[in-house]
Amino acid sequence: MAKRKHTALDFEIDKLTNSIENTLTGESFPTEVSPITIEDLANVRADKVWQFDWGKDYRTPKHKIYKLTTIADPQTIQGLISIKIDVDHVFLNLVENAKHNFGRNKIYEGVPGNLVAFACKISFEKGFDGFVTFIAKTQLIEHYEKTLKAIHFRNNKMIITTSAAKELIQKYFNT
Repeated sequence: MAKRKHTALDFEIDKLTNSIENTLTGESFPTEVSPITIEDLANVRADKVWQFDWGKDYRTPKHKIYKLTTIADPQTIQGLISIKIDVDHVFLNLVENAKHNFGRNKIYEGVPGNLVAFACKISFEKGFDGFVTFIAKTQLIEHYEKTLKAIHFRNNKMIITTSAAKELIQKYFNT
């Protein structure tokens, strides 16, 4: 059986916030990260709104997809993350902002950071000491080193270690 090639991730950490922040008002909104449902998938298609085929990842048994929503508006997905629980760490398959959180006219900042912090939280819950790995696009390696304090390991592999994971979790989950 052929081994699945991992996608190099190209999400940008726009700002590390305490939750997610409205770009116009600076107001912070409490969020919730929860498993995506089959009903959500009907609205999460690779088209003008979403870049990735989340249905394909949903059908991959070892991948778990989570959605980020605000507590005030649980119907509007702000971002998505797909993770795989590995033997001793959590692997990020995909991370994506909703289209309305892209570019100069984005509504919220902090979505990708929130999702990565969630993956770190899962890593601690699984007994992996916060370790999270992912494959980065070459041009974003330095960005992840600065914003997430990730370590560039081999080729394009990035590792978030215990101390960096704790910082992210404390920022987003006030623990």
